[in-house]
This record gives sequence, C-alpha cells and structure tokens, in this order.
Amino acid sequence: MGLGKINTFIDIILVERIKDDEGFSKVNDNILATIRAYKEERHASEKWANRALFSEASALFRFRKIPDVDITSKMIIGCSGDRYEIISVEDIKNRGMYVEVLAKKVVVSDG
Repeated sequence: MGLGKINTFIDIILVERIKDDEGFSKVNDNILATIRAYKEERHASEKWANRALFSEASALFRFRKIPDVDITSKMIIGCSGDRYEIISVEDIKNRGMYVEVLAKKVVVSDG
C-alpha cells in the first residue's frame, strides 16, 4: 500500500443517543476525525475469498492510526455520502502505525 493509494477522505463517527428534556432520544453524529484512507470495495478476488469469516463486510479501509482515538465497532465510517458499520479493527503488523477496518455498507430503506 503506497502513499498514493491513501486518497479517499473518510469521517470516523461516534453515534450518540441523547435524551431531551421530555425523555425522547435523539441520535447525534459526533465526528471524531476526518482523515485520508485507502478504500477497497469487496470483489471476487482471492484476498476477499480468504476473508470468509467476515462475509458480510463490503469494504476495507486502511489508514494511519489516529492519536488518542481508539477505533471500535461502535463507530461508523462516513465516505462519499455512504455510511459503513465497522465489523472488525486490526492494527497492521502490531506496530501502532496503520489500522485496517472491515466494514459493512449501511443501506437505508425508504419504507
């Protein structure tokens, strides 16, 4: 993965549920970081076939580790108007430099 491939802007978003004065809950998107990342959509390659455990994943993101931000499956990724639920997070080669995230695209129904 060269530096030229880290060219997609993404938002790391923490979704918070906040109750108002009347007790109704409201969803609030808290953007923790806007960064550049490498994005790969799922396709029928050998690499994706080896990720059979994460069969529901539709995209892979790789980006530099963000200081003081621990990426978890409770967060979502915003990218080009789409939203992705984080399925798994892995520190690449356990060096603390890059993070690899497998995510599932969230499809909103109009029903």
